[in-house]
Order: sequence, then structure tokens, then C-alpha cells
Amino acid sequence: MLALVTGASSGIGLQYATQLARDYHCDLLLVSNQEKELEQVAQDLAVQYGVKTVARFADLSLNDAAENLHAWCKENGYLVDVLINNAGVFFFNPYCDTSMKRIELMLQLHMITVAKMTRLFAADMIQRELTEEEARTRICGHKRMRGYILNMSSMSAWMAMPGIQTYNATKAFIYNFSKSLWYELKPKNVGITVMAPGAVDTGLFGLAPNLRKLAVALTVSIPPEKLVKRALKKLFRNKKADTPGVINWLSTPFLKHTPDWVLFFAQKHLAQFMH
Repeated sequence: MLALVTGASSGIGLQYATQLARDYHCDLLLVSNQEKELEQVAQDLAVQYGVKTVARFADLSLNDAAENLHAWCKENGYLVDVLINNAGVFFFNPYCDTSMKRIELMLQLHMITVAKMTRLFAADMIQRELTEEEARTRICGHKRMRGYILNMSSMSAWMAMPGIQTYNATKAFIYNFSKSLWYELKPKNVGITVMAPGAVDTGLFGLAPNLRKLAVALTVSIPPEKLVKRALKKLFRNKKADTPGVINWLSTPFLKHTPDWVLFFAQKHLAQFMH
């Protein structure tokens, strides 16, 4: 199988690439806007796990990025079996102090590009006919499907949190978009899964190193390798959506009804913990 992973040069994306190669023996098409780091990751994974890897430098925040990447795959004969829409950005900022460029970048990357990538590659998967050998293949105990798509949302999709108003809105889009598509794609033998984790121990959120260690120790945050291991199992079992952690799962209804005084308190004090 060939897996396309966006944001593959570091963090969660690197974990997806690593575990797909190591545990599922997938060849890799790795996409990132960090060209040098991406080339190194592709070389390292090819040597370490004996899979074919291709590095594709691309800025997925551009309006035509999805179309260009899909066309490039077609031109080069790459048939994508697994699509991991992982690329993302994060910033904590009052909305009216945020530049239009940063707002547009997040909206484009998290919503437009994800929607387009899903549309283009899902259409290819629907048309694909599995060979007899592929049809007999079992992944995580389940019969292989025509294709798999994983989209990354967040628990913040249920939060009305000042400072991350654009981020949580885009993650809400990804969550509902993906769950709705599950019903459309399942009858066509294509799987789509959306992950909505809580805090993940990467540099994306800009927390100071000591606070990151504390969050992991308190299990408020989870290491990316654990998240990805769970996400891939859910993906290959065609689960619709998942929020890792019992506490996180139980707390989601409360996030929707957080008292205003808590949010005002967070608005006042949370910014001091960010870089």
C-alpha cells in the first residue's frame, strides 16, 4: 500500500510516517513545507524499514495545493491507498490582533485543503478495484478496503475558547465533515476516520518544555507515538471517530457547556504559558 502523509517532516506526521512504514509496511509519499527535513526523513525511513519513500515539498496552505498535488500523483503513477490529512498550524492570539494572512493560512490549511484532498483522493479510491489477493488481505483483523482517509481534528472542536477561536472552529469543521462523509464512503468500501485528541506532546502549541513534561506526567497530554498507534488501528478498523483517553471522552459534554467565568479566567491567565 502507498500512504500519503501531510506534515510528515516532524511531530505527529513523522509518527504517522514511521508507524505506517514500520508496522504496516506501507510505501510512503511524504509531503511537507520543510523541504530539507522532509528529504532527511524520507531517506531515513527508507533505509530503516526497507520501504519506498518519496518526498514532495509543497505548501498546502495555497489555494490550489490539493489540485496540484493530486495532479502530480496522477502524472507520476502514484495510487494512494492511505491518505493522512495531518498538516496543521496553531497560534494563540486575540482575533483582532491576528493578521489576515495568518487567519487565511489556518482556514485554508485546515478546511479548504483538507476538503479538497479528501474529495480528490476519495474519488480515486471509490473507482479502484481490488485484486483477489488484496481483497483477501486483512489489516488489524478486518478485510482491506479500497482506501483509507484519516483527518485530524481536536477536542477543541467542542470548546468556545478565546485565543484559539479560529483553530477550534476549523477543527469543528473537520470533525463534522469527516463524520458525515463516513456514511457516504462506507457503502463504497472506503474508510474515513477522524481523530479528536486532547493535548498532544508536540511543539505545535508552543508550551514551555517544563510545562510539556508536567502535562504528560499528569496524563493531560499524550505522546504523539501513542496517539498515532491508536489512530491507525481505528483507521484500519473503519471507526468513524475517536477521542483518546477516558477522561477526555467523558469531559467532552462539559466542554460544550463551560461556564462563562471559566472562559474569562482562561482568557486572562492562559496566554502567559505560551511562547
